[in-house]
Amino acid sequence: MIAALLTLKSPAEVIQELAERLKALRLERNWSRSTLADRAGLSEASLKRFETTGRGSVKLLFTLAHALDRLDELNALFHPPRAQTLADLEQQVTQVTRKRGRR
Repeated sequence: MIAALLTLKSPAEVIQELAERLKALRLERNWSRSTLADRAGLSEASLKRFETTGRGSVKLLFTLAHALDRLDELNALFHPPRAQTLADLEQQVTQVTRKRGRR
């Protein structure tokens, strides 16, 4: 929570950095856009758009991560925090999973 408050980057900036890192991974492997697009089963235009603008679907991002063998990193997103105490662990075990939010 505190880390979220300390970030000075906008979501658009984070997305753009993510796209740049993905491009760097592609280039590190010496793959052309065409090679990665083929391995991911995507169009080269979709890959180019993501790399240059950060625009694309969540599915596209996960598909590219899978093609680059980095899917585990995305799979780690949004997990509940680890229990720090026995009381935290007990609370996680007994806590009812909500199906919808309240107003």
